[in-house]
Amino acid sequence: MPATRTPVPAPPPGSAAPAPPQEATSPAPAEAVTPLIRGVAVLRQLTGAGGTASPSELERSTGLARSTVDRIVATLARMGYVRLDGRDAVLAPRVMELGNAYLAALRLPALLSSHADALADELDESVSLAVADGDGIRFVHQATRRRAMSLSFRIGDLLPAERTAPGPLFATEWTDEEWRSWRARRTADPHDRAFPAVPPPPPALSDDDGFARRTALAADEDCALDDQLIEAGLVAVSVPVRDPRSGRIACVASVVSHTSRHTAADLRATLLPRLRAAVAAMEDELRRAPAAESGPPPAGLAVWTGASKQELGREFIESLARGLTVLTAFGEGRAELTLTDVAKATGLARATVRRALITYEHLGLVTPSTPRTFALTPRVLALGFPPLSRTSLPRIAAPHMAALAGDIRETTSLAVLTESREEIRYTARTAASHVMSVDVGVGTRLPAHATSMGRVLLAAPSDPASAYALADEELEHGVRAIAVPIRDRAGVTVAALNAATHVARRTAEECVRDILPALRSTASRIEADLHTAARFTHVPLT
Repeated sequence: MPATRTPVPAPPPGSAAPAPPQEATSPAPAEAVTPLIRGVAVLRQLTGAGGTASPSELERSTGLARSTVDRIVATLARMGYVRLDGRDAVLAPRVMELGNAYLAALRLPALLSSHADALADELDESVSLAVADGDGIRFVHQATRRRAMSLSFRIGDLLPAERTAPGPLFATEWTDEEWRSWRARRTADPHDRAFPAVPPPPPALSDDDGFARRTALAADEDCALDDQLIEAGLVAVSVPVRDPRSGRIACVASVVSHTSRHTAADLRATLLPRLRAAVAAMEDELRRAPAAESGPPPAGLAVWTGASKQELGREFIESLARGLTVLTAFGEGRAELTLTDVAKATGLARATVRRALITYEHLGLVTPSTPRTFALTPRVLALGFPPLSRTSLPRIAAPHMAALAGDIRETTSLAVLTESREEIRYTARTAASHVMSVDVGVGTRLPAHATSMGRVLLAAPSDPASAYALADEELEHGVRAIAVPIRDRAGVTVAALNAATHVARRTAEECVRDILPALRSTASRIEADLHTAARFTHVPLT
């Protein structure tokens, strides 16, 4: 039975000055850090551009001087948050540590994602978890079904509340001021340009009172429907997951489908009961969850930024780098921190931390949780997370493999085991510039036992041979290859990386002496990116 709800306040007819949900429009406080504001703007523009943009594009979209953009990109590249691909800046997996800090502090994905995944398997439909972000909703977990007609929403994407099933549920808790802010945003942005993840709204959505009615109905029924409000054919049903301590909505769970499979009425009749059962299990999980244990905070960041400034000089914006490290001080068991807590975790001076927190509060990235503590907001996910939330291991490995191939001047490859475990399948490859080189295309299958990568993948974790494997002309005359494992966050070998050469260029001993150290170093960098990307997202191996 739906729980009793307090009446939803009627949305006032007036409207205030518009304020798009992801941008600060008021003047920055005098103590705000201008380079940090500019750096955040560049990260947001890169995110909105799908993860890749040229300096010229960033110059136009941010309004910053080209020299400023170049220095910001150089600083972000030094931090590992972007990489340079020709003239383009490309978001790198390490930038996901910012969003990971918010998701870890939130704890909901860690506690509830297994329930969402199980429901998606049971129903064979996509299931998502979303939190409120101003008058929008932002996804924090996606269990997506892979079909020809599938969803393109990603973790971190922001949607307008009035065009979603979760939106009316969150709106049941809005204050009069929040209703006024929502109406102002609707007036200022009728085409939802502030929400790039959704297409323009249909004309029928110009009726603001319709959303108010849907909100009142959601309060009565403790559920809500999206009947093709985002896009023709897309339907969803949502149920709130309530915090057992406060009774307020912690997040909203949704089942999303297509009208070729379910109508909105069918979702309510057939899938809503199972969604309610899953939500009850989620709420029980929250009720039973022990207090979060605080993990180790980041270490040595202040020293690292100082050393980077000394090495790169004017091209490294130390105040930007130090400001971004403030976000990584938060995490599981560190959801609410005082200024002193952040200073202690990062090694930064209290004055530096104070100015960074003032800046982030202005940008909507942190909010005071008590008079003395601060917490991250869902808006942190807008700093690079969505474009990377559906990355794959081959995409993560590709730039590292290219650098390795250029360094050792040999062809490098990535492979995984097939289901039978009798063969390996190549999933990525970077060729070296030789007249005669190993030519094996992505998708090629080879016997696992006769290849260096296969032996690494077949080795038991305790087997010393799992450290590396050498195949010496066993599959083909003249080909010598050496491979090392790629391990996931649990330490399980999930892929192998190798370098292949002709026997005339290197002896077996030279492969071990000259290639193996570079191969291991590259594997470590790939693993670091994989571990960051896979903390709260599923990273396909192929």
